[in-house]
Amino acid sequence: MPKMKTKKSAAKRFRVRPGGTVKRGQAFKRHILTKKSTTRKRQLRGAVNVHDTNMGHIAQMLPFAGL
Repeated sequence: MPKMKTKKSAAKRFRVRPGGTVKRGQAFKRHILTKKSTTRKRQLRGAVNVHDTNMGHIAQMLPFAGL
């Protein structure tokens, strides 16, 4: 059986919180920001939790995260 390896792209995008939840950054906040309203840009700030339906995929990509 081959060695388990962490998907490094996922490791850079997600952080596991102490309670077992995973936080991620918001999408739509990288470029083309001039046509987006200030309210929309403000609401896209900060990190949010990954939804429960996606936790299985995250656990596969991060086998050593303890999920």
